Amino acid sequence: MPTGVHIRDAREQLFEAAERILGRDGPDALTSRAVTAEAGVAKGVLHRHFADFDAFLADLVHARAQRVDIESIGLHALAGTGTVLDNITGTLTTVFSPVTVAIVALVIFRDELRARLRESWPSGVPILAEATNMLDAYLRAEQAQGRVARDVDPITLARTLIGAAHLLFADRKGLPPTADDLRWIIGAALRR
Repeated sequence: MPTGVHIRDAREQLFEAAERILGRDGPDALTSRAVTAEAGVAKGVLHRHFADFDAFLADLVHARAQRVDIESIGLHALAGTGTVLDNITGTLTTVFSPVTVAIVALVIFRDELRARLRESWPSGVPILAEATNMLDAYLRAEQAQGRVARDVDPITLARTLIGAAHLLFADRKGLPPTADDLRWIIGAALRR
């Protein structure tokens, strides 16, 4: 990449490159060199926009967590429509994309990244914590409409569903789970 060439929206270009690598090759393949090569930019571009690679990764995690916030708005709008089972299944299928699962693994295994995230995110794994909050709010809305039993603790059920879904989707080597696999787990938790 020639120097002095203006790159439009370099941060977004780098994030998209990182997500392609994560989705295709997993967290072990994610290096600053791999990201800049995938983005088709000089390595210095990353360091011009971020203090270091872990700062880049922290911003990537925050950007992905913001997508869960957007998904939360959509899920909350579904309260009272369709079935609770279908609404949660569709949302968790979207949330637990291969890129999200790879980012969660990245957060779990990179100590420096977790330390950076703790500066702005006090506890938990950011994407999983956001997804838990999303389900908690949705389950409360459905509970208010009588579609989830009153004796259900929404936050406990949300944590259970996020943990179970993450375990289901976390296997990068096997076949991806089907909607029916996820539906069965969610249905069992809802029936408790």
